[in-house]
Amino acid sequence: MSITLAVDQKSPRSQIVMDRTLVLSVLGLLGFSAVMVFSATLGTHGSGSSVMPLLKHVFSITLGIVIAYLASQIDMHIWQRSSRLLMVVGVVMLVLLLVPGLGREVNGSTRWFPIGPLQFQPSEIVKVLVVLYLADHCARRSSQLSTFTVNMIEPALVFSGIAVLLLLEPDYGCTVVILVTVLGMLFLSGIRLIYFCGAFFAGFVAMGVLIFFNPNRLQRVLCFLDPFAEPYGCGYQLVQALIALGSGEWFGVGLGASVQKLFYLPEASNDFLVAVIGEELGFIGIAVLIVLYISLCWRAFRIADQAGRVGQMFQARVAQGIGLLLTLQVLVNLAVNLGVIPTKGLTLPLMSYGGSSMISCCFAIGLLLSIDRSSQRALGTKR
Repeated sequence: MSITLAVDQKSPRSQIVMDRTLVLSVLGLLGFSAVMVFSATLGTHGSGSSVMPLLKHVFSITLGIVIAYLASQIDMHIWQRSSRLLMVVGVVMLVLLLVPGLGREVNGSTRWFPIGPLQFQPSEIVKVLVVLYLADHCARRSSQLSTFTVNMIEPALVFSGIAVLLLLEPDYGCTVVILVTVLGMLFLSGIRLIYFCGAFFAGFVAMGVLIFFNPNRLQRVLCFLDPFAEPYGCGYQLVQALIALGSGEWFGVGLGASVQKLFYLPEASNDFLVAVIGEELGFIGIAVLIVLYISLCWRAFRIADQAGRVGQMFQARVAQGIGLLLTLQVLVNLAVNLGVIPTKGLTLPLMSYGGSSMISCCFAIGLLLSIDRSSQRALGTKR
């Protein structure tokens, strides 16, 4: 289950090891991602230019691996001391994004900073920064988590500010992901059940209001209920995704042989990559993908459990938050592709085409590796 990296100086008999299951799961997803993104973009960018999306994606993967390694080498105490400052930096980036001329608008949403030929989406990094901030809050105030002010008011103030900035972009999907992750982390931290239920109900009502009073979001929900009523209108994306998945059957039509990716299925290389996998590799391809994600998320929560057992509560909360964040994004993306929930633009972690998402996910993996190393050192010291 592990690969030996180095000898712990504090305990000569103990060895710091890297979680083999976690690393192999991540590398498997990244390799799978490179193959499927190339396949999903093959023939969709004109003659002679199909390789460019692959080169950009490989660059994102390489940069992500470097960031994961660097993050894994930084002690978790440094991340804890920096968590509040990093949260401020994240908020500032979201504010600057709304300044006219700084942010780039795509399809009516201003979510990206243009950086030469590339673009950076701050909300992807903010997801992880929220996990770090809330983990620090829960660890520092653990003895006061039974009080309403510490339990709900303080996290609500921070999250509300971030939610407002995200909704101004607008980025409804990211807002929902952060909300559910925050609630999940508070629940795992041991807040009173009545507070959790109240917060969950308030969040549910708020999301309902945002949907009801926004014509575009309301239309998405109505189209989700019967996408074939408007197969060339608001139900177009879901209909094409379902056609792709149905065409794949058990073993798929063959790698690179997707028809739906050829200008029928929008966002085939990111939001709807699962549909392309289902069409080309069939049920078997989807099953392999799910097994890799189950392995990854299981290891995240195991690392959290190990950190909790040695009394490293900040590390445990961070690992729990990352596990929740990754699990939620995978479930939402799969549900959207399968038509279980309304269409929402959320990328598939470590798989979808897009540098910001890839870097954010690799950063989160680096934190998991750092937590694992920290808890192993604590175990070695106890021996």
